[in-house]
Amino acid sequence: MKIEIKKYCIKTVAVCLAGLSVFSLTACGANGDPGKDLIISEEVEERCVNLYSPMEKTDPDAENVARSATDKTVILAEEQLGIKVAYITYTAEDYKDKTYDDVALDRARNDMDDLYLLNPDVIRTLGEEGKLMDLSGLANVENLREVVKTANTVDGKLVAVPQEVVAYGLFTNKELFDQYDLELPETPEEFLECCRVFKENGIETPIGANRWWLETFVFAQAYAELYNGGNTEAEIEALNSGEAKYSDYMRPGFAFLKEIIDKGYVDAGKARVSEAIEGEGADFLDGKTPIVMAYWGAANTETAYGATEFEMQVIGFPSSRGQMPVISMTGFGIGVNAEHGEDALRALEIMTSDEALQIYAETNRVISPSQNVEVDCVPALKPLKDRIEEGVYVLGSNAGMKMEQWGNTCLIVRKLLDGATVDECMEEIDRLQEESLSK
Repeated sequence: MKIEIKKYCIKTVAVCLAGLSVFSLTACGANGDPGKDLIISEEVEERCVNLYSPMEKTDPDAENVARSATDKTVILAEEQLGIKVAYITYTAEDYKDKTYDDVALDRARNDMDDLYLLNPDVIRTLGEEGKLMDLSGLANVENLREVVKTANTVDGKLVAVPQEVVAYGLFTNKELFDQYDLELPETPEEFLECCRVFKENGIETPIGANRWWLETFVFAQAYAELYNGGNTEAEIEALNSGEAKYSDYMRPGFAFLKEIIDKGYVDAGKARVSEAIEGEGADFLDGKTPIVMAYWGAANTETAYGATEFEMQVIGFPSSRGQMPVISMTGFGIGVNAEHGEDALRALEIMTSDEALQIYAETNRVISPSQNVEVDCVPALKPLKDRIEEGVYVLGSNAGMKMEQWGNTCLIVRKLLDGATVDECMEEIDRLQEESLSK
């Protein structure tokens, strides 16, 4: 477990007037001016905002583009508001540690910070618990894409605002696909065939996986029609009322994952204990594993997959509608009881302005939550970007769904990795849906 706290918001300033001496009291009496040689000590407290956010790296000294992008917007807020932002960061060292999300929930529930960078499931949980401020009044809300507002609205309140729309995709070693005369897969069936060919040609584990992101396969297959079939609102209403079952949507995705586990296309034992990127990244970069799953920004970051020695292409996950990007988004939320809530609100307003988001997007080369900000992407991301610009994607987190998606599905996928059957996983999904309907 690595925790780093940088606090530098309180400083004491001694303000001393000239003419001081050990004889000042005598001098005052002699001169008849009791105020001339007084010593005035004054404690000045700088305005401060405490920000809880991830390091996104295990080596604090390593260059991190994503973190640098946020830093630039934080500096902009500090300069314009005359405040200081203190970072409280946490990184789990291995699977036995508390997760970043566990720590985030604990800190937010206990009002320990002002501003939090939160994952989607935590946003929903804290939003439902009333622990996050309503951000609907921010000046820049009108610039946000509709998908951003949809994904971060809980009980009618906008409780988080991101600095990027996080698109997940399959990171592929195109040279290995070419070597075995394989096209990049569109459907689940094509994907399985690619894995079969790789396995038969000596690639022991075609898919590098960690304990976080296998659910992206489930979302792509479960919701390809829901989000792209023209009947999204009615289908979600049916799920929220209990008329339709989430398990009916998710069963094909879980059956697909069970097949790739059973056939050894994923190393389930390694995936159970591997952190994101750090668990499977080395084999992918060494050309031993042709496929991993990751988020858009990882293609730009040299500490992840931004400097491969082979041609990399990032595509959507296999689905009935072809390659399907899965969109999620972390977001900044403010504690409803934040000690420095007003300053945190003003800081977030600047950090999510078009000016700041342009800086962020250009630094990190990501999809902006603002409809007014566009940047070019690296060539490897073009297949994924093309699909998103066509309006083809599914949401991995949607606050409009009563049953939380991202975190619940992730945990149930881990049960599958531990040996649970597809039926047992579906029973758990049904239980969670019933629980959500009873609230």
